[in-house]
Amino acid sequence: MFDVNKIREDFPILKRKVNGKTLVYLDSGATSQKPELVIETMNKYYRETNANIHRGVYQMSIESTRLVDESRQKVARFIGARVEEIVFTRNTSESINLVAYSWGEENIKAGDAIVITKLEHHSNMIPWQELCRRKGAELRVIDVDETGMLIDQKKQEVIQENGFKVVLGGLKDLLDLKVKMVAFTGQSNVLGTVTPVESIVKMIRKQSSFSLILVDGAQMVPHMKVDVAKMDIDFLAFSGHKMLGPTGVGVLWGRKEVLNKMKPFLYGGDMIGEVKLTGATWAELPSKFEAGTPDIAGIVGLGAAVDYLQMVGMENVHNYENEILEYALNKMEELKEEKIVTLYGPDSETRGGAIAFNVNGIHAHDTAQILDNFGIAVRSGQHCAAPLVTSFGVSAMVRATFYLYNTKEEVDYLVEKIREVPKVFA
Repeated sequence: MFDVNKIREDFPILKRKVNGKTLVYLDSGATSQKPELVIETMNKYYRETNANIHRGVYQMSIESTRLVDESRQKVARFIGARVEEIVFTRNTSESINLVAYSWGEENIKAGDAIVITKLEHHSNMIPWQELCRRKGAELRVIDVDETGMLIDQKKQEVIQENGFKVVLGGLKDLLDLKVKMVAFTGQSNVLGTVTPVESIVKMIRKQSSFSLILVDGAQMVPHMKVDVAKMDIDFLAFSGHKMLGPTGVGVLWGRKEVLNKMKPFLYGGDMIGEVKLTGATWAELPSKFEAGTPDIAGIVGLGAAVDYLQMVGMENVHNYENEILEYALNKMEELKEEKIVTLYGPDSETRGGAIAFNVNGIHAHDTAQILDNFGIAVRSGQHCAAPLVTSFGVSAMVRATFYLYNTKEEVDYLVEKIREVPKVFA
């Protein structure tokens, strides 16, 4: 049985006071807090094992290598992948950039098209913009409706600026044989919109049979069971720090058949097979894409985070978050009916643990700062998704995001203090 109070005991930071109030942390969409298991696992590594991996024949180097290998195996099992398909990066952004450069430079040419959505974080937008700009390819963007759901069909709109053209339209209308890559989020970091990955992939395979598919799983992998073997995609990118792990370590999963054909993204130590003054050959997967010394402690910490999530159970995590989300949405709807807030995004059935809102007549940054005075940590701004946020006619939004350690009492406290915000400006 899921016991949130027992879960909270594993997170030491939740006992912290902020401005004299007990911390209410509602910004897990930006970075999650870390359980004692992760913190102590990393501390233990630095205290007892700290040594560089690979090539070392002494005991501590061998132990470090084993710990990294074990973490890779844990991550692979966690998402249903083969071990050699797990590439460690710094974060989701680097994982997507790796694909955009390593695969994109070799495979995208003038006249091709790349499809993304308006829901995308900048990390899954700008790399494709720049690739299209360099190659003379066309960027196509799937639009969203007034609730933040992807639109299937819509009259296409051409946006052109500084010689760069973007085609905005519906999913079905943007897919054809010119499309070589479709990159989309599994869950919006702003609105919490959960995209119908299975149906989108089926449509892509039917209408754009030559296209590869990349899913930005940064907001997906930490919150629901993911099995890449069943998803029929080609790449999945996600970050350790959003799934109870440390910052500085991310993951790119890619189908082995695709990764084998790609050139390295970075060059240097540990990614080579043989080096001569006249050239080099590359190591086997995944080493080919892991140049230089990695964040060893971070990788070990990510392995511990996977252990923790597996111990709790991803189905339990997902079900509990849905319960918290539905409760929070109902409470926020009361504020909406009182004309205190404006809410953005879909209903709870198609939304993950994120609520974007604004207190009417008050800038998002002011709202977040006032809530911080009460010990409540929420995010404000454009959330690295400027085209999405501004499409709702606002310059910024407040965002509260939930994870397995949040409680209904914290939701009640948030709603209570939102009511206080307008009074500051009265």
